[in-house]
Amino acid sequence: MSTELPKTFDPADIEARWYAHWEKGGLFRPERPDAEPFTIVNPPPNVTGSLHIGHALDNTLQDIVVRYERLRGKDALWVVGTDHAGIATQMVVERQLEAQQDKRTNYSREDFVKKVWEWKEESGGTITRQLRRLGCSMDWSREQFTMNPEFSRAVTKVFVDLHRKGLIYRDKRLVNWDPKLKTAISDLEVETRDVKGHFWHFRYPLADGVTLDDGRDFIEVATTRPETMLADMAVAVHPDDERYKGVVGKHVILPITGRRVPVVADEHADPELGSGAVKITPGHDFNDFEVGKRAGIAPADMLNMLDAEGNVCQTADGRVPDEFLGLHRFRKDGEDGARELVVRRLKELGCLIPHVAKDKDGNAVEHDAEPRVIATPFGDRGGVVIEPWLTDQWYVDAEKLAQAPIEAVRSGAIEIVPKSWEKTFFNWMENIQPWCVSRQLWWGHRIPAWYDAEGRAYVATSEEEAQAQAGEGVGLTRDPDVLDTWFSSALWPFATLGWPEETDLLAKHYPNDLLISGFDILFFWDARMAMQGMHFLGEAPWKRLYLHGLVRAADGSKMSKSKGNTVDPLGLIDKYGADALRFFMAAMESQGRDIKMDESRVEGYRNFATKLWNAARFCQANGIGGSATIAAPEAKLAVNRWIVGEVVETLALLDKAMADLRFDAAANAIYHFVWDTFCDWYLELIKGQVDEETRTVAGWALDQILVMLHPFMPFITEELWHELAPAGQPRPYELILAKWPAPEAQCDAAAKAEVEWLIDLTRNLRGAKNEVGIAPGAKLEAWLPEPSDVAGKVLSGNAAALERVARLSAVHTRPAPDGAALQVGAGRDALVIPLEGLIDIAAEKARLAKALAAAEKEAKSLEGRLNNANFVERAKPEAVEKARADHAHHTAEAARLKAALERLG
Repeated sequence: MSTELPKTFDPADIEARWYAHWEKGGLFRPERPDAEPFTIVNPPPNVTGSLHIGHALDNTLQDIVVRYERLRGKDALWVVGTDHAGIATQMVVERQLEAQQDKRTNYSREDFVKKVWEWKEESGGTITRQLRRLGCSMDWSREQFTMNPEFSRAVTKVFVDLHRKGLIYRDKRLVNWDPKLKTAISDLEVETRDVKGHFWHFRYPLADGVTLDDGRDFIEVATTRPETMLADMAVAVHPDDERYKGVVGKHVILPITGRRVPVVADEHADPELGSGAVKITPGHDFNDFEVGKRAGIAPADMLNMLDAEGNVCQTADGRVPDEFLGLHRFRKDGEDGARELVVRRLKELGCLIPHVAKDKDGNAVEHDAEPRVIATPFGDRGGVVIEPWLTDQWYVDAEKLAQAPIEAVRSGAIEIVPKSWEKTFFNWMENIQPWCVSRQLWWGHRIPAWYDAEGRAYVATSEEEAQAQAGEGVGLTRDPDVLDTWFSSALWPFATLGWPEETDLLAKHYPNDLLISGFDILFFWDARMAMQGMHFLGEAPWKRLYLHGLVRAADGSKMSKSKGNTVDPLGLIDKYGADALRFFMAAMESQGRDIKMDESRVEGYRNFATKLWNAARFCQANGIGGSATIAAPEAKLAVNRWIVGEVVETLALLDKAMADLRFDAAANAIYHFVWDTFCDWYLELIKGQVDEETRTVAGWALDQILVMLHPFMPFITEELWHELAPAGQPRPYELILAKWPAPEAQCDAAAKAEVEWLIDLTRNLRGAKNEVGIAPGAKLEAWLPEPSDVAGKVLSGNAAALERVARLSAVHTRPAPDGAALQVGAGRDALVIPLEGLIDIAAEKARLAKALAAAEKEAKSLEGRLNNANFVERAKPEAVEKARADHAHHTAEAARLKAALERLG
């Protein structure tokens, strides 16, 4: 046995010491060449990142599973690494340059990329250090980075192979353009915000003397983006709209530009909305792009009126007046932009149709536009309004790649947990759009394409290979763009294992067994891994996909820095220890439901750790050490046979919960066994009578606790494992490498019945004493004239426990004397405890009656308020909720007091 355990459990020293020991010893991936593999990969955090509460949840769940499978003897590999995070990392380094009055464009591309690598070496390891503080048992010896040479080779191969099969192609399409970052971003990186804006109505004059049936010589159009009329190419009306049937195929002359554009019939135009006519700007609106294509306008011919920064540029037909060129699309730095000038010029031309509204006095007042709240797309990183922009980009044919994953989920080759996410998965995958994978950045995987002077692209794994394709003497220029970060991270389950080389690691650990992911990256990452894994390796990248919820603020709202309601997991670790935070995450994670942050619960699990620590100190003080056997020891005493059975039952609950990925159920099972069964009852029942058998059984049971609890609370369990080693013998191996419990025992029904009878009696007797005002420590006598078989065994074999735990000095098996008495149940038995001489029965009855009347009065008053519809509907929700809680409390109190009165007879 080790030295005596300190009185106070202090996690800080224990956590730092044990993590360093595990990592230094290579214990996160012990040598197990012949063991069954178990593989999981972490969602690679951004190299720019630091640990937030979502990471804490995600990685805790993964670590629980990995530690569990390692204890079960598997060759458990948890792949760890970071993502190069193209946009985020470039932004960090550019901000650093700005702070020094410097900028990226002062450097060559190569020199800037060198600066990013320097930053990565100096500052890019923050989150990996923080994951260690959480206790994550990842295989750090094989830490991955998406820009490492081996990984980069895999990325290039995937691009080239997909291109050769026609699954990657270059196309001119609209993209989400971020004018601040000056790059395309994906739909998933666009967040929609409600913004106060306006709705303008304009007259577009009909050409060639054409008029509508009502005699008007113009078509009215409405828009929230008047500036884009500089690049309008059509006006669309619904094919069934009778008002416009006579002008379909005719033309309008656009004000300002004088451009002649057709009136086209298209179902995109809603006859019920506004005038039923829609201006079409195919180069700056996603819906208009599709209308333009249906109208026969080739993407190459669509007009673009903005440059990469959102400033007006000349369109291909040269019709934008000079006064607009160089203006920003919106008002900027207090100066009017293209929007304001377009509205002003249209008003001067008599083409603005004013919006008429009534003022506060009911008078009609004209305004240039109607106020509207407009759903507006913003870049989630750049923070500016996204511009649909017509550019040449590289696309993946996601529709074809999606077919295999769809079938894998349908067939069960991929199991999504919770199953309710399948519908969302199918809906997205079956309606998937081409995936734009090129980004206009300097940091990232450079697209392996070279162009000749005519713009022909040569896609190859190297410039030499591209030159061979183009022919000798043909000048080539490398594509300046890089790949979308999610393109490379989609290869994570296999490129991290050495693919495209046929490594032993790949053969053994692909496909992975499980992926644990937040539902918010289901399409960013999970679906794309499924596409690439199935295409290149012919198998789903993992057998199961577990999607967990988000950690929300205590009031259920989403956490955000702007709201100031984020929680720092490292602060919680400093305060309560990593074990407590991990247990909170597990206990609250219920199959994908969002978790409400509750620091008091984290504190409660710190108290749970302290409870175990104190139980270990009791064991140590009583000569109870670790066990030398995995199988349960032989036992004769009922209390020892009972605790062995309780271990068996807890183990079964735990294994089932882990198999079902019910982290909350697993945490609940071990929590109640440790706190209630072992600490509160078993140690209480054996106190003062720790013989050799009890010492052996108690030591074995404590060992099982440490092993079963280890995946959830690795630090305290490892510390106690060594501190409570078998007498005089250090443990031959660390707990992280121990074997999962295998008791080779059954539950003993007779022992269980005896001990539960004694526990039932003790609980009920303590409650009854409290109700009638008898001191908790008072020793009483009880009468049980006809004890059941179970009661008989308890009375004959547990006299000491009855006196010490239940505080019964004697139990008589004959009729009780007459007079006021307590009736206390235990199993199917009812014990009688005379009260004569113990309390003033009349005074106690009067006290209880008075308290009962007060409780009933309060409950009735609250019931009246709650039955009043006026109160329930008009009062604040928190007031109604408090009234309900108070009513439940007073009702329960009244029932308790009534029962106490009945006990007194």
